Amino acid sequence: MIMAERSKKFGRGANECWRCGRKQGLIRKYGLYICRQCFREVASELGFKKYW
Repeated sequence: MIMAERSKKFGRGANECWRCGRKQGLIRKYGLYICRQCFREVASELGFKKYW
């Protein structure tokens, strides 16, 4: 019996990064829906600043 493909509707695997499609390390705060690796690359373009 072959399982039909279906999308996840809830849980951690339901959302993915809009930039690379990764499901792990997702930042959902402020509606970003971007993984932490991509966030490091585009944070300054999105208006985030580092205060170090």
